[in-house]
Amino acid sequence: MDGLVADLLAEGDELDGLVGGLDADGLAVGTPAVGWTVAHQVAHLAWTDRWTLLAATDPEGFAAALGREFTDGLAAVDRGAAEGAGEDPAGLLGRWRAGRAEVARVLAAVPADVRLPWFGPPMKARSMLTARLMETWAHGQDVADALGAERVPTDRLRHVAHLGVRTVGFAFAAHGLPAPDVPFRFELRSPGGELWHWGPEDAADRVSGPALDFCLLVTQRRHRDDLALTAEGDAARAWLPIAQVFAGPPGEGRKPLR
Repeated sequence: MDGLVADLLAEGDELDGLVGGLDADGLAVGTPAVGWTVAHQVAHLAWTDRWTLLAATDPEGFAAALGREFTDGLAAVDRGAAEGAGEDPAGLLGRWRAGRAEVARVLAAVPADVRLPWFGPPMKARSMLTARLMETWAHGQDVADALGAERVPTDRLRHVAHLGVRTVGFAFAAHGLPAPDVPFRFELRSPGGELWHWGPEDAADRVSGPALDFCLLVTQRRHRDDLALTAEGDAARAWLPIAQVFAGPPGEGRKPLR
């Protein structure tokens, strides 16, 4: 848990390095997410941190707030981002910094066997920390793309890749499809050149390629045609276009860059 908490904090610090010095005009730059500026991206992370803290500290309050605020479905997500994006830069960035630090502190203290409520299935604290890191990285990619910044990939991507592996069945279910009943093998090359792998070595359905590209796929930050990923087997090839690591209904994904 200590390493995971440290990685979550480091991911937030990296994004802070991109947005920390921005003024109102900088935060108003549009990102690849339609209708969302850099400020919307940061505000969404702060909004999700608030829900995370509520789930960890007051599960009954989380359930009540969910029923109260999500009467119109995912419109609540856009509302939360829009409200935060309207704050002054210092207020928004300060609230996000305080919230992400509190999330790391609170989740690190949750007993390992406790499951916390969430928008999807309940999660243990370790999985929720991993999900917060994934979201920070994914929304950070949108910010980097908006600002024309190049991010150096790190081995923190292993957390994102692990979620991508764990959510194969969820991706099929989100599209109303039965989960495949065959094993998958994943072989991903880490930023440092190490081979990360999951699943039986002799599985016929396989996905391989750079870990960065895999993470961009499962977070829907790049179209699969723009990524150097290879799928073998019918189930793996069917999964590639619907891969989704985040909770909620299927996203529209991104258009090909080329």
